[in-house]
Amino acid sequence: MLYHATQYLSQGESYSIRVPASTDCTRNAYHYGTLVKNKLASTDLMVVIKIGLIGKTNTGKTTFFNSATLGTGEISNYPFTTQQPSIGNANAITLCVHKELNVQDNPKNSRCLDGWRFIPIELVDLPGLIKGAWKGKGLGNQFLSIAAQSDALLHIVDVSGGIDASGKIAEPGTGDPIADIADIEEELVMWYLKLLEGNRDKISRAINSGVEEVAAITDIFRGIGVREQHVKFALEVNKLLGVKFDDWEPAKAKDFSWSLRDISKPTLIVANKVDLHYASENFKRLREEYKDTIIVPCSADAELTLRRAEIRGMIKYLPGDERFEIKDQQKLNDKQKWALNFIRKDILGEYMRTGVQFAINVTVFKLLRMNAVYPVADTGKLSDKHGNILPDVYLMKSGSTIEDLAREIHTELVKGLLYAIDIRDGLRLPNNYHIKDRDILSIVSAIKKKT
Repeated sequence: MLYHATQYLSQGESYSIRVPASTDCTRNAYHYGTLVKNKLASTDLMVVIKIGLIGKTNTGKTTFFNSATLGTGEISNYPFTTQQPSIGNANAITLCVHKELNVQDNPKNSRCLDGWRFIPIELVDLPGLIKGAWKGKGLGNQFLSIAAQSDALLHIVDVSGGIDASGKIAEPGTGDPIADIADIEEELVMWYLKLLEGNRDKISRAINSGVEEVAAITDIFRGIGVREQHVKFALEVNKLLGVKFDDWEPAKAKDFSWSLRDISKPTLIVANKVDLHYASENFKRLREEYKDTIIVPCSADAELTLRRAEIRGMIKYLPGDERFEIKDQQKLNDKQKWALNFIRKDILGEYMRTGVQFAINVTVFKLLRMNAVYPVADTGKLSDKHGNILPDVYLMKSGSTIEDLAREIHTELVKGLLYAIDIRDGLRLPNNYHIKDRDILSIVSAIKKKT
């Protein structure tokens, strides 16, 4: 219904998005449930988070990308419109602490708008995938290598069933989004399996030379972000701990690859084009089929329409919000009024939000379990040494410690690290204290940060 809506609104400047980070979606996207979430401790703490958009062609990946970044990637209905990965800046959004402290902040590494912190992340729009991609068909090798370097994946699916098995545009209701998801997952897993099987001799030689099995296998996948804890847990899930690597049967090797893919690349399904016919029915089918995966209903077209309308001054809208306000009805033509009314009634009225920012926030704060932490130098002014109040916010993995935060701020701080002070209650925190979300901390070190 909204395919032409974005045509009524011209492109504009970049604008950040807001949606509360807290949600009632407590499940993660690992197929092994909360056990994985609890068992995996992080050693890869504060990095620039990279989220990859995967899916078949014509599912709306580029529209999602453009609506989140206000990029200008080409949107068309022919295969492989996206020939090269597009990289843009989006935001993870969380409630800022400055109102709680009754101060006016002066952010440096992020932005604050109406009490919400916009924390930059990297979004990557990847070329569409087809069957046989793991063998190099289409843009498969390029797609898979970049997808595997992402910290998490958003699997964009046309929930209206508006594409066929090859990714070509079809009548809504004739395609099968469940099969589309399965096809993409199979390609990812087969690529993991290809890496494993193609390096069997190398793994065996390493093990025979005295390298531990977990380390030998991890070394093969290290370039795509797989860590030893991922490998160890995948072995445990498949009862392969203690089983000699050379004795693995082909079926067990594939099962291991499935587990390793799920564990190392947490994934959320974005049920895009939820405003089209047959989408509601297919959305119910998806939730039934993928009970252990978070699925977010989405209309990327609606978000892009609202963002462009906001840029042009037609509406008052905090991107990703549950409502918008038309500034002057008299300045809108009939097509623009229709598009905005449709979004208000059929998307926001039905699903509360367009789903774009919500999907990003859930990925960052639920799947990747990031905590927003505010380090300050001056405990009285809540500022850095230049007087900027609450200047920075860091996204740190659950399980991060004071030492990890100090290392992220500046490596010199770690050398003389003494302790940290909790700004809220003045408590002195030991270096092994596990950082919590919304912590405001002052690092005390014998060596001062030089910036």
